[in-house]
Amino acid sequence: MSEIETETEIRAAADSGTDRTGEDAPRPAAARRRNRRGEGGRLREDIVDAAAALLDETGDERAITLRSVARRVGIAAPSIYPHFPDQPAIMLAVVRREFAALETHLRAAAQQAGDDPRARLYAVGRAYLGYAQEYPGRYRTMFGGLWMPTLGDSSLTEQELTSLGEGALKVLAGALADCAAAGSSAITDPELDAVTLWVCLHGLAHQYAATRVFPWPEAGIADAIVARVARLTDTD
Repeated sequence: MSEIETETEIRAAADSGTDRTGEDAPRPAAARRRNRRGEGGRLREDIVDAAAALLDETGDERAITLRSVARRVGIAAPSIYPHFPDQPAIMLAVVRREFAALETHLRAAAQQAGDDPRARLYAVGRAYLGYAQEYPGRYRTMFGGLWMPTLGDSSLTEQELTSLGEGALKVLAGALADCAAAGSSAITDPELDAVTLWVCLHGLAHQYAATRVFPWPEAGIADAIVARVARLTDTD
């Protein structure tokens, strides 16, 4: 059953008071206090919170439907439409928020590492992997997973999808460029090398999640990736 069909059924059920089996439409599990005037933004955030929580619990983007989110929030499914036109729009909001959280996480790691550019770059690499391991369901969704909306079949635009993750990548690119500027890295194309480094870290994050048994080296493989891709040099 497609999401579009599900949304149509939800709207029809709301109008008739029944679900598609002809029975009385199920009520939300818990009644939610009606927002006061000017508080509509809070419901939007509650919807995003509910979707993220379902993703954490199930690890499956398919569990995020208009009905499941509405049940979690304690509202009727049609109440979602003033805030999100369809399920992909909810997922986009979740992914955007997680990329913003990842960016904040990486910036904090770089700041805490101090003034040495090499230390900051290593810290950003470790923080990236740490985030992926702490939030595996969200991370998988951020980078595709089963959530691959088709343009034209949802409310999403190409620009909305292609701009995802720009801020986080800029943190990594900035840390790498700082190493090059300080003479701690022999890279010659910071933009290309930043993408290359991200691809390597992303691949490692995926393997950590997908590979159940593997004799990973005792030494920090993340640091080894950073050192080799960034072509770090000894400045002592």
